[in-house]
Amino acid sequence: MKIPTLSVVRGCVLITVRGEHVNHLINVLAESGIPVWDIRPTSDHTADMKLLLRDFHALRPLLKRTGCRMHVSRRIGLPFRIVSLYKRKFFAIGIIMFFIMLFLLSSLVWNINVVGNEKLASEDVLKVARQAGIRPFQWIFRLDEPDKLSRELSMKLPGTSWVGVERKGTTITIQIVEAAEPEKKPLVSPRHLISRTDAVVTSIYAEQGRPLVEKNTRVKKGQVLISGILGDGAANSEIVVAKGEVKGLVWHEYNLQVPLVQKRKVYTGERKNKSYLVLGNRAIQLWGYGKELFAKSETLTEHDPLTWRSISLPIGWMTEKVMEVAETQETLQPEEAKKLGIQSAVRDILAKYGSDSQIINQKILHEKKENGKVYMKVLFEVEEKIAEELPLVHSQGE
Repeated sequence: MKIPTLSVVRGCVLITVRGEHVNHLINVLAESGIPVWDIRPTSDHTADMKLLLRDFHALRPLLKRTGCRMHVSRRIGLPFRIVSLYKRKFFAIGIIMFFIMLFLLSSLVWNINVVGNEKLASEDVLKVARQAGIRPFQWIFRLDEPDKLSRELSMKLPGTSWVGVERKGTTITIQIVEAAEPEKKPLVSPRHLISRTDAVVTSIYAEQGRPLVEKNTRVKKGQVLISGILGDGAANSEIVVAKGEVKGLVWHEYNLQVPLVQKRKVYTGERKNKSYLVLGNRAIQLWGYGKELFAKSETLTEHDPLTWRSISLPIGWMTEKVMEVAETQETLQPEEAKKLGIQSAVRDILAKYGSDSQIINQKILHEKKENGKVYMKVLFEVEEKIAEELPLVHSQGE
């Protein structure tokens, strides 16, 4: 037979009928206008079938007439779900309260972002926004229209040409367009460029000022490289800001010690996951309880906020992956240890004197192996920038 409309909503039951006249019972049901469907014979004298909940009581007289017996195998549909929820009142109340809390939490302002500001401090913008009612945990329906809020913030924030207010879900973004101001050139006092260390000059470029040294000249620390005084006398001189670039060969001596046994950290592959339900700024742990059996571990946190139509909701899921960490030991050969120590010194030179510095030459002055370590004294010849500023006054000579 055809399945009745909305049978799941109206409720139906799956019954098992036993008797010698099961076929006669099906014919009687059809004559009485009681719809049955999904009829499946399971043996010569038994069959499974479905009928609506409303017709269940009308079935009993027909069973007596045909000499059959019936057993309810399954209850299907909304009415039975309602009865089940009624028996579990606290669970049903919990579901209702969950959706009420979700609605209330999505009706609050949780995040306020300030973008586009460079000169204006974000704290000042948030202070003015708070006066206009834009603050965390504010009800969204209590806020004014975005256009009205934009005009109010523009009037109270000096140095802005336009302020926009946009709301997406529980996040409000304040877009700042600062007024264009003429660029103020920094006040620079007259100065020399002097050498910050002993070196041999490899190149010199004077953009402004008078160079006093040439290429391949040996200079000492504090010696003037590019003078900020132009002219040949007090009457015919001009004080300027010396600008330029001077590079030179500088020697750096490093005392290095490298252990032959290196300890490294590796992941074993064992891990434990902890899952949290995130509500606003709070996280409620749901799974992953119990003691951690790892002697050493590292934790990786992943946050997956819930979104609805590109709107971020103040609810989400967070997972903490606790990964077991083990330490391994690697024994190096002396040559490998020497190479590792020199690489560490080179990184230190580039970090201190600029990434454009070049290692011209390196020489191991002394080395020894003692107490499980390699000791070295290494001399590096480096080409690097050697100029630094020295302010001067009008009365100062070269």
